Amino acid sequence: MERRRLGGLGHESTVLIYGAAALAEVDQDVADASLQEARAAGINHFDVAADYGDAELRLAPWLRAVRSDIFLATKTGERDRDAAWAQINQSLERLGTDRVDLLQLHSVGDLETLDQVTGSGGSLEAAVRAQEEGLVGAVGVTGHTHTAPRTHLEALRRHPFATVLTPINLVLSQRDDYRSDYDALVAEAQRQGVGLMAIKTVARRNWPAGSRQDLATWYEPHKDPERIRAAVSWALSRPELTGIATPGDVNLLRHVIAAERDRMAEQDAEQVLAADPDYSSPFESMPADT
Repeated sequence: MERRRLGGLGHESTVLIYGAAALAEVDQDVADASLQEARAAGINHFDVAADYGDAELRLAPWLRAVRSDIFLATKTGERDRDAAWAQINQSLERLGTDRVDLLQLHSVGDLETLDQVTGSGGSLEAAVRAQEEGLVGAVGVTGHTHTAPRTHLEALRRHPFATVLTPINLVLSQRDDYRSDYDALVAEAQRQGVGLMAIKTVARRNWPAGSRQDLATWYEPHKDPERIRAAVSWALSRPELTGIATPGDVNLLRHVIAAERDRMAEQDAEQVLAADPDYSSPFESMPADT
C-alpha cells in the first residue's frame, strides 16, 4: 500500500488510516477479524478515540503483538485540562500501552470549542503535559462540520499542532466557502509542515429522515463499490493529504482497500460521483450528538 510522510513527524503512514470508530459496538472476534484484514492489506496507521465506545478495549488485545509496527493515535473529547488528563491516562490503560504516537483534540469544529480547548485550563494543556511526560509523541486536532477547516486554520495559528484531521470529499470541495477555507488550511499546513489527514471521504449524505440506517456510521456512506472506488480515488488524488480514515463500519473496509488498490483517474472519479443525485454534504441536518 502507498505510504506518505505524516508532516514533520517523519512517519510514513499508509494512505488508508484505520478508523477504529468501526470497533465501537462490535464483539472482540469481529474486531480481531477487521484488524487482521487491515494489517493484511498493509495498513500501518490506526486511529481511535476515547469516545468511540469500546473501540480502545477492542484494540488492546491485538496491540500487544503489533505495537512496535504501527502508528497509534487516539483522541480526547474532554474540553478542560483535568478531565482531559484523566481521559488520556484512561485511554492508555484501556489500550494496554504506556504511550501513543499521536493524541488529538477530538471534534473541535467551531471557534467556540477551539476557545475552550486552547484557553486557560483547557484540554490542550493536558495534551502538552502528556507530550512533555512522554505519554504521547505528538498533539493534533480533529473536527467535523462545515466550519472545521476554518477552525483548524485558526488552531494552527494558536498552537503548533503536528497534525490535522479534517473533512474533505468532492461535494464539500464544490462549496465555495468550504473550498476557500480548506485551501487556506492546506496552505498553512504546508507552511508549518503539518500532517493533513481527511475524514468523511466516503460519505454520501446524511441519513434521510425515516430511512433504515443499516450501517454503523452516523452518516450514510457510499455503498456501491464503484462509488466507493471513485470517492477513495478522488481523495487520494489530493497530494496534500497524508491519508484518509476508513469509514466507521467494518463491512466497508474491504471495499475501501479494494478501491485504494484499483484507483481511477480523478476526472473519472468526479464523473461517477456527480452521477449520484443524492450526493450531498453529511453535515446537513447533522445529528446533535456526533
